Parts: sequence; structure tokens; C-alpha cells
Amino acid sequence: MQSLNQMERIPVESSSIKSVGYDDNRKILEVEFNNGGIYHFFNFPRSQFEAFLDAESKGRFFNSKIKTSGYLYRKLN
Repeated sequence: MQSLNQMERIPVESSSIKSVGYDDNRKILEVEFNNGGIYHFFNFPRSQFEAFLDAESKGRFFNSKIKTSGYLYRKLN
């Protein structure tokens, strides 16, 4: 079983976000920030993860579509 802090992430080009990952079984988005913080967002739809990956600005997408959308989250570190 995959532990909560061992999700495979994809590096992204962003001034604030280092990498992102998604667990289809648990519907968890994992975001690693350039400052070292790692967060899990729960009940996150795959379609939103794909839109996040396709976004021209990952930081802008995160701030407008994820951070303010009320997803439950937990900081891992």
C-alpha cells in the first residue's frame, strides 16, 4: 500500500509549485511547493487534476481553482 507521503509526482514549470501528483483510487491531489511544503487535497476530481496539468500558469490555477474551492486538505510537511 502506498503511504500518504510517497505519491509519485510530476515536475511542473512554475515559480511557486515544484511538482504535482494524483492518486486515482483515493482521489487525492498532492502539491509540492518550491518552499518545501507538501499538501494533500481530498475528494479532488481527476478532471481538475488534468486541467491543472494543462494550465498555462500552475500558480494561477492553484490560487483560483483549488485554494479557494473549499477542498479539504492536509499539510504533510
